[in-house]
Amino acid sequence: MRCRVVHGFVVIGVSGLLGVAISAGAAEHGGQEHGGTTTAPTAAKEHGGTAQEHGGQAVKAEPSAAQIRQAIESYVKGIEVKDGAFAIQDELTGAARKLTFVRVHERVGKTGDLYYSCTDMRDTATGELLDLDFDVDAVDGRLNVVDTRLHKVAGQARYTYDDKDNRIPLTADGRERTY
Repeated sequence: MRCRVVHGFVVIGVSGLLGVAISAGAAEHGGQEHGGTTTAPTAAKEHGGTAQEHGGQAVKAEPSAAQIRQAIESYVKGIEVKDGAFAIQDELTGAARKLTFVRVHERVGKTGDLYYSCTDMRDTATGELLDLDFDVDAVDGRLNVVDTRLHKVAGQARYTYDDKDNRIPLTADGRERTY
């Protein structure tokens, strides 16, 4: 496997078909944090991802969990190098937070056409540990981060998911928020 950054995108070359099932780390979330699958896809032919092999021929393959995690880490670290920190707007407080990368969680899943994993990030001003969710799209052999959400602040979840992958906002005490 070869991985390189081209024009801000992580390009991953994969030889052959991949199949990875991840169960380690699923317990770290302890419930319905994400409504999609709790494992990475197991059959390359099941979904239509493509990757470039050495000869430039497209080979249908699903990205591995390690590739998804690497794409997220490369994306975050690339922004940190360019901007000095990873910035995100806290939708609840309205504060602009500047974060530094700590780690990508082991658990990788798929919801619809998007893969996802969580990261631990540290707020540079407050020192708080935050959990951000990253959605990754696999198109034409490229893995691209397409959405980022602030999921937890100091271990307190801001939302959960139902069995249909709908995000459900939570109150400060962990109950579903009603409107």
